[in-house]
Amino acid sequence: MTRAKGIASAVTIGAFLLVLFASVFVFAAVDSERPERAGERIPGQYIVVFKDSVSDVDAAENELVARVRGERFDSYRNALNGFAARFSESDLSAIADDPRVAFVSEDRVVSIADAPLDTSRVRDLYSRARENKKGPSAGAAPPAQTLPTGVDRVNAEGKANTGAGVDVAVVDTGILASHPDLAGKVVGGKNCSSSGGGYTDQNGHGTHVAGTIAALNNTQGVVGVAPGVKLWSVRVLNKFGSGSWSSVICGLDFVTSKAPAKGGTIRVANMSLGGSGISDNNCGNTNNDALHKAICRARDAGVTIVVAAGNSGAPAASFVPAAYDDAVITVSALADSDGKPGGVGSATSYGADDTFASFSNFGPGVDIGAPGVAINSTWLSNGYRTISGTSMASPHVAGAAALYIATHPGVSWSAVRDALALAGEAVGLGHSDTFGIHPEPVLLADTL
Repeated sequence: MTRAKGIASAVTIGAFLLVLFASVFVFAAVDSERPERAGERIPGQYIVVFKDSVSDVDAAENELVARVRGERFDSYRNALNGFAARFSESDLSAIADDPRVAFVSEDRVVSIADAPLDTSRVRDLYSRARENKKGPSAGAAPPAQTLPTGVDRVNAEGKANTGAGVDVAVVDTGILASHPDLAGKVVGGKNCSSSGGGYTDQNGHGTHVAGTIAALNNTQGVVGVAPGVKLWSVRVLNKFGSGSWSSVICGLDFVTSKAPAKGGTIRVANMSLGGSGISDNNCGNTNNDALHKAICRARDAGVTIVVAAGNSGAPAASFVPAAYDDAVITVSALADSDGKPGGVGSATSYGADDTFASFSNFGPGVDIGAPGVAINSTWLSNGYRTISGTSMASPHVAGAAALYIATHPGVSWSAVRDALALAGEAVGLGHSDTFGIHPEPVLLADTL
């Protein structure tokens, strides 16, 4: 091949990929996972947190917004006392120096935590994405129920304890409540995304997470870890799988308003999302982190928060909310191909059977691992889809947390974390840690 032909061929391939990524919305969510996006500052957008001593938060907020002629787009009264607004950097000191203000956080980008795109499979993904947009054929019978490998691997199938009586919030892209495998599951929700459409899912990611947690044990599709739980659809990410600290805090504010301490019923929240950041191990009060503070408030209101470790193959301590070890249960991803322990299944795209996925973040703040490779679950258009990521591992643990809480009402989040870890599978007893960076146990639901 001549150099000119080689260049022409490369340009053709590049053009194909460019058109592909531009024309199929599902890939935009993968694009939002780029390091320069997730965690990136949103210029001119801030989260203002008031001191707990401020008695009239409404008046203080109105006064500050008027002072800087700001554009307020969110007010928080449960997970935080504060607000989110756009105003100039030159006005920042006027806000931050006000004696009623505890601190101001820069708003930052968050995105869904799916595995990096395998470009060698791009044509197959494109074909499946086109099928998905069309949805099932009219009158087509739903697929017969099969047991997802993840639910099988954690031994959550056939349990008498289904999590009944526990409510789980899916803080994500929303949930397709009309999906037959989620029928009657969604009892409410909120749209904190800038996009319209209420709290229904326009991406698919949140619906996939919801199915792993709670898909019905019926005759079709898949079954979840805790099929007896009810769900809340808390939409904080748009149809491309992208959002912001301020939108996530809006969702946490809603979750906190429905928490046990507020007389509500939400006991578990799953957050399969993230961006770059670190923890001060002080609920954000030391490093002015409004997202961390909001998560701690939800925790203190009685919500067990389960989060994805992230998919950069890097220390989880550099990603939030995964780094918030004082407030969340952080979940890494196991590669499992056959739903069984022992490593006898075929190799996956991200490692050998029963080893930790190559993309999974790691480190001392990671509490537990769960299946996160080739997980089949509910999707848009009443369909099903198989995808990978710590996003897919986290809902296995959220479902298991609901199972434990169902039989241990009133238990603290840390007790849930410790119980799941204690019941889990240790390294060498069904899985292996190839690189010596994943000492955390793997989830097992047998005794929950």
